[in-house]
Amino acid sequence: MSHDPAPPRLAYPHENPPAPGTTFEIAPGVHWLRMPLPFPPDHINLWLLADGPRGAQTSWTIVDTGLHRDDGKAYWEQIFATVLGELPVSRIIVTHFHPDHMGMASWLCDRWNAELWMTGGEWFTARSVHANGSPADVAARVAFYRGNGVAADGIGPFAEPNNIYRRGVPEIPPAFRRISGGVPVEIGGHAWFPIIGRGHAPEHACLWCAELGVLIGGDILLPRISPNISVWPNEPLANPLRDYLDSLGGFSHVPADTLILPAHGLPYRGIHSRIADLRAHHASRLDALAAALDPPRAATECFSLLFRREIGPGNMGLAVGEALAHLHFLEWEGRARREKIDDIWRFRRA
Repeated sequence: MSHDPAPPRLAYPHENPPAPGTTFEIAPGVHWLRMPLPFPPDHINLWLLADGPRGAQTSWTIVDTGLHRDDGKAYWEQIFATVLGELPVSRIIVTHFHPDHMGMASWLCDRWNAELWMTGGEWFTARSVHANGSPADVAARVAFYRGNGVAADGIGPFAEPNNIYRRGVPEIPPAFRRISGGVPVEIGGHAWFPIIGRGHAPEHACLWCAELGVLIGGDILLPRISPNISVWPNEPLANPLRDYLDSLGGFSHVPADTLILPAHGLPYRGIHSRIADLRAHHASRLDALAAALDPPRAATECFSLLFRREIGPGNMGLAVGEALAHLHFLEWEGRARREKIDDIWRFRRA
């Protein structure tokens, strides 16, 4: 959610993204396509991989699907008509459960009678979030945001029983094939190794093909923004920023010249520089936040320290969640402690 300074040490070999409904072969058998989104960052990058035995392609694998929208279906149909060469789509891989990545999964699986592949943590989370909306769920959500500083006149959207997730992901495929970290997935005769990123989502699968020199990074390794790392009502004491920063160590063995294929922004080289920038970015925000916790602050009172953009009803949930992620990290480090003042959780410098 937050923007970092533009990293000067990254190289962008392809500065012109493909137009919606078209693809660009960015590596042998790896096609880049882009779908529009109705919210920032206004697009998502998706990937179409040649599949089957090496040298004898028999099908295609899709990695991530886009938000469920009529224009997205039209763009996919355009690609099917012009790119597939009469070969079927046999597999849909979803890096994580968020709507812009999973929204079209059920439609694509049905369209092609294709298998869904994803990690267990992401599939079960998708099923859980899709089912959310009972009176108990709504009550817990309202209590969470009210207890973390959202004013009474701003709590209305959180009290709505509507399940926003279902707008972008109307259906979850009822069965899946499990992806596990470190267990290679063979695509097109090449081994793609899942590297698990956490914090942004429970078990986000990035896919690294050493032979092709590419890594599909999803939302974990974006080139110009840091992914949203949030605490959510269903796990109100979570420490997702620690999970995220710890999981970045799983990329230490990826060669520096690997082409990173992010979900948003342009493909780039310079993975270790990017990871260093992400670590430095969060360290700086944590230091600034720790210094400001005297007097104690609620999550909503930390927005000016963490975000450049205006926070309103449309992004309040993300902002509260990300502020709490940083406050919980400081608490875990022993640099802050929580206390309840007038029924609001506030954090004081330790």
